[in-house]
Amino acid sequence: MIVTRTGARRRALLGGAVVLSGLAAGGCRDRGLQPQVTTVSMADSADQTIFGVRTLLTDEGLMRAELLSDTAFAFEEGTRYELRGVKTTFFDKVGAKNAVLTSRQGTYRSRANTMEARGNVVVVSEQGRRLQTPVLHYDQAKNEISSDSAFVLTEPGRRLEGVGFVSDPNMSNVRILQSKAATTGAVTIPGQ
Repeated sequence: MIVTRTGARRRALLGGAVVLSGLAAGGCRDRGLQPQVTTVSMADSADQTIFGVRTLLTDEGLMRAELLSDTAFAFEEGTRYELRGVKTTFFDKVGAKNAVLTSRQGTYRSRANTMEARGNVVVVSEQGRRLQTPVLHYDQAKNEISSDSAFVLTEPGRRLEGVGFVSDPNMSNVRILQSKAATTGAVTIPGQ
């Protein structure tokens, strides 16, 4: 059928579109189908995806840490990396390993020389100290770990719980921002 007037043609096209959309909507209700939602994954929006990442974090020629990650997604022209499956080994001033951090996720910012670990963050020192927190920040220039979240720090004979701390990666100098609970073993007082 050929329609010569544009107004009639538009009405015919619009009428057909309404009928089709009505059938489509009715089909979803009759069959219990839900419209599909497409999500954009991090891999789709990243500038680059890297597998098996290993990078050394140095400060003035001194190696502070070795950062390993199962997967890294590069953003902002390679200055921000979103990490999955994170393991970071910290080193002291003479290059000896002093602690290991593990977490499910993290963000490394190369311009700021900082890292944020997230999701089941655990730091274990060579002396047996163990720190657990949901989020931890590492400042490469200061060689300092910190958090404003709840944490638990355990070591042989002692357990500390609190909210917020600042420490060296070895956890030998810990400043607790808000203490919640502490337990310790037997204390011997000299000269008594």
